[in-house]
Amino acid sequence: MHPALYWIRRDLRLADNPALHAAARSGRPVVPVYVHAPDEAGAWAPGGASQWWLHHSLQALAEALAGHGLTLIIRHGDSLAALTELIAETGATAVHWNRLYEPARVRSDIRVKQALKANGIEAHSHNAALLHEPWTIQTGSGGDYKAFTPFWRACRRQQPEPPAPLPVPAAVTAPAGADALPGAVDPGRGRTAALDALGLLPRVDWAEGLRATWQPGEAGAGQRLSAFLDQALAGYHDGREQPAVAGTSRLSPHLHHGEIGPRQVWQAVQIRLAEHGSADGRGESAETFLSEIGWREFAQHVLYHHPAFPDEPLNPQFAAFPWQDDPGDQLLGAWQRGETGIPLVDAGMRELYATGWMHNRVRMVVGSFLVKNLRLPWQAGEAWFWDTLVDADLASNSLGWQWVAGSGADAAPFFRVFNPIRQGERFDAEGAYVARWLPALAGLPAKHRHAPWQAPAAALAAAGITLGIDYPHPLVDLKESRQAALAAFEQIKKGA
Repeated sequence: MHPALYWIRRDLRLADNPALHAAARSGRPVVPVYVHAPDEAGAWAPGGASQWWLHHSLQALAEALAGHGLTLIIRHGDSLAALTELIAETGATAVHWNRLYEPARVRSDIRVKQALKANGIEAHSHNAALLHEPWTIQTGSGGDYKAFTPFWRACRRQQPEPPAPLPVPAAVTAPAGADALPGAVDPGRGRTAALDALGLLPRVDWAEGLRATWQPGEAGAGQRLSAFLDQALAGYHDGREQPAVAGTSRLSPHLHHGEIGPRQVWQAVQIRLAEHGSADGRGESAETFLSEIGWREFAQHVLYHHPAFPDEPLNPQFAAFPWQDDPGDQLLGAWQRGETGIPLVDAGMRELYATGWMHNRVRMVVGSFLVKNLRLPWQAGEAWFWDTLVDADLASNSLGWQWVAGSGADAAPFFRVFNPIRQGERFDAEGAYVARWLPALAGLPAKHRHAPWQAPAAALAAAGITLGIDYPHPLVDLKESRQAALAAFEQIKKGA
């Protein structure tokens, strides 16, 4: 039979992979192909941390495919041109892929599907990434949701339990000569030139902390999920708020790159509940955790229905917000480097740079500080996160930044300005998170770690700290900058 191409994007796994499953089920030999086409993402091509992850995830996928007798083919350039070339080389008559939902990807997929069909090639797209695709959940009037709670309620009402995830295909074959095709990758035999040629790894190696923190790939995703279920699910409802403890799943980069799917996560949680019951708050924690899967779905829903969401405020009133001038990006640079003089903010930014990840509670705090205390545009923070987060996801990143800016869907009101001192005292009471990422402050008593400028001179001296030398003075006064932000907000309210 003529082969089928399995076109890989952000679905870097074998289990619960509808496109791979359908290609295998057709009985055709299967050719897995990854086409590196960053230009098709428009202005939002993957950032540095995402590219590092992608390299290692593709390597892991190539090894997993080889274990099932398949060879990963890597091509570079326009997706349609690359697929058309591979179709000519293999005689393939069908292409299967899993859908993406960013505006630029949707436009590209429509073009590819139309062209393939016009040339007599079967073109099948599938859903691997979401429990509910964006167009399947509608309000009573047929519109889209802009608030999470009614959206998630509608999702649960429409489908109380998702379908079971698909297994790894039991029988899948490769066409003869597939391993000799241009771009063939087989890490087991040292054939990685096509992957290396993508240039995804940094030229200057800044990824030591990422390597120490993460294991990209399907196996790493499974291990991360198992560890979370064993160690943190029971206490998730409260533990997720404490950045100093391992209270969250840290599955976000694995979900973004499709190394695990939401159906798999959902089923694993339900199995664990069936095994252990809902005692000790486990049921409440499970519902809270699954609602975080819901937020991921909500982000995709909002982006699909509002394609300009990553660049423009959903609430047009905020287009006129009077941002602060920042000559030479001095304020932005201090924030990026974790040198604002506000410990919880700086600890978060240094965790981000070291590991490519930041605790969600801290993301809200550092975002609020940038937008409201420094009064710099949320798009500047969004762009920095896009480049430095291993879980940089266009929908979720945009939703998070517009949430904290008060301009997006189901956003926090602008007048809610996070106080990083109070947030630290509440969620990092012992200052352990701050001490880990700001070792210069570790010698201070816990009660002074979140506001060292308020510490007695004797305490600073005993800890060997000279403010302005060992740790910066605060970049802004928290109270005064909050008042300035609220005054700016009043300006746009009056102009509405």
